[in-house]
Amino acid sequence: MLTSPKPRGECPGASACGDSPFVREETAMHDHRRLGRELELFDTDPLIGAGLPYWLPDGAVLRHTLEEYIRDAERLAGYRHVYSPVLGKRELYEISGHWSHYSDDMFPPMELGGEQVVLRPSLCPHHAVIYRSRSHSYRELPLRMAELGGMYRSELSGVLGGLTRVRAIQLNDAHIFCTLDQVADEARAALEMIRRVYEALGIRPARFRLSLPGPGGKYVAAPEMWQRSAALLTEVLDSSGLPYEAAAGEAAFYGPKIDVQVADAAGRESTLSTVQVDFHQPERFDLHYIGADGAKHRPVMVHRSIIGSVERAVAHLVEQHGGAFPAWLSPVQLVILPVSDAELPNAVDLARRCLALGLRAEVRGRERGSLGARVREARLVPYQAVVGAAEAADERVALRLRDGRRLDPLPVGEVLAGIGAQVAAHGSELWEAA
Repeated sequence: MLTSPKPRGECPGASACGDSPFVREETAMHDHRRLGRELELFDTDPLIGAGLPYWLPDGAVLRHTLEEYIRDAERLAGYRHVYSPVLGKRELYEISGHWSHYSDDMFPPMELGGEQVVLRPSLCPHHAVIYRSRSHSYRELPLRMAELGGMYRSELSGVLGGLTRVRAIQLNDAHIFCTLDQVADEARAALEMIRRVYEALGIRPARFRLSLPGPGGKYVAAPEMWQRSAALLTEVLDSSGLPYEAAAGEAAFYGPKIDVQVADAAGRESTLSTVQVDFHQPERFDLHYIGADGAKHRPVMVHRSIIGSVERAVAHLVEQHGGAFPAWLSPVQLVILPVSDAELPNAVDLARRCLALGLRAEVRGRERGSLGARVREARLVPYQAVVGAAEAADERVALRLRDGRRLDPLPVGEVLAGIGAQVAAHGSELWEAA
């Protein structure tokens, strides 16, 4: 099987990449840990703990915008959102199989009222319980359940780093409960959603991987189930025309999966998005639906994550864009630069108009330095609105774009409409071509 073309900057192997001074310098320049602190997106503190980053205001805006975009995309695709607790009884994870197959990566149980509860390492068992809390007809299927929920992994200190390996994770997760005949279409639809989201975020996948079980791993012992799941995912990949490669030993303990791999500047890969087929947990939780024949039938559970963990997604976006995020995602979308104090009231009024339209704007006056210094300081912001005496008198704005273009002074309403259109489109363009 073929692999996807390697993106620019990816190396054939970690050792080869590490030996290159150019790659070391390039990697350091795009290290999300350094950029995250310089851009004041997130930070860590030993008093809070390793692997537990906190988000600063601009980082919180970036994260919130990303989360809302994903929720909207899921809603339009027919998903219903739920909330579930980050704690669960140990028995819940014994039923799901996490305790026997995954307990090394879980935090130890806590005694609470004579029961043992644990911080969840996965949202899957909670969604299975939510599904079985109501009876379901075949007419309701596929039932698509989504959540941006917290989970916890007991990662060793030696592997923690920035946002890519953390102990507290906000996961973009979803589970589709469907009939066997619906599995392939739902998996294909998930891959198509991943493609659209990557396009909006400016992310290019390094490759697609069919992750299969390997020797010696902790996998559910059900050979027929594994064969059926792998065959379904293989059919989905082949019919989608996506180049991929099979990798033994990378499956989840309960089933195979399609992993979408991304690469950093040094060519190091990580999994960002997944699509999984699961026959195991529907059986463990005794899930069923009433078929057209009036009898009970077992649904299939398709696990699907579009951007994976929010932390890892933001880390990749920081490194991918170097802080120059797409306009719709940028923490500050428009910087307003009054030439002198006399134009400050006009600048403040423009910022208020932006806020009313849902645009994120910031006024940077002369206290931040000369106009040239302020322009340089705002080089990563998609739009810069310069307001001089002439513009203030005519209620116009001289717009500078991050790509270096300068537009002739335009009416304020036209500028805001143009920026709003580009933001609403969730694209990479900064201005509509004339």
